[in-house]
Amino acid sequence: MVTEVTQFPASGEELPFYQPQNREVELFSYAWRNQLPMLLKGPTGCGKTRFVEHMAARLGRPLYTVACHDDLTAADLVGRHLIGDGSTYWNDGPLTRAVREGAICYLDEVVEARKDTTVVLHPLSDNRRILPIERTGETLHAPPEFMLVVSYNPGYQNMLKGMKPSTRQRFVSARFDFPDAQTEQEIVVRETGIGPELARRLVELAHGLRALKDHDIEESASTRLLIYTAQLIRDGFEATEACRAALIEPLTDDEATVEALMDVVQASFGD
Repeated sequence: MVTEVTQFPASGEELPFYQPQNREVELFSYAWRNQLPMLLKGPTGCGKTRFVEHMAARLGRPLYTVACHDDLTAADLVGRHLIGDGSTYWNDGPLTRAVREGAICYLDEVVEARKDTTVVLHPLSDNRRILPIERTGETLHAPPEFMLVVSYNPGYQNMLKGMKPSTRQRFVSARFDFPDAQTEQEIVVRETGIGPELARRLVELAHGLRALKDHDIEESASTRLLIYTAQLIRDGFEATEACRAALIEPLTDDEATVEALMDVVQASFGD
């Protein structure tokens, strides 16, 4: 299990950069004040995680981020007894620590976790806002500052890995997508320091690749991959090879598809 703990920036430090697209910042703030859990839906690399980091810093709350996977269990989130110094002791999981501290707990790609995690989340995501710890007999009542946030990519849903309606309807939901071209250019410039003309060409390339989704590639070229590509070019790596390494190869393992997509790159950066 990969858990990242982030503390609110010290006084005077800049908040994690996030460029709003709609009213998601306002919605998150209202949900937090009203002790409502939140569900973020959107494609990989469109800014969901950065958004949560921004909001945690904006609200001044610690953030526990858990990258969910198919081996993640309820015990990984809640905690377990460990053996040390000849005795056993209880070790809180990230969800339990977040509840105790009044932090924000963010479960990224929650549908990837095992189904028993849903049982743990249900009493925290309704009006009870409790976390029963069966192995210790303790029941934690979440303080007002605690917030549960989960995310998933609807494009990856299937019969085995979808979110049940009974779970989904416990959350206030916000749908995320890739920004419009102008906003995405501003994000790439802000994140990498490259010039606006290069950012424009990269964003146009990404839009061309996204038009091929469901035809030649399963997933769209993300804003995250654009930023990686821009960083390589900014540091002096040749543009077309930067696009191959950071933008094209991550999209597919099929060699013929890679070469076909590189034709699109050559049309943009072949001069």
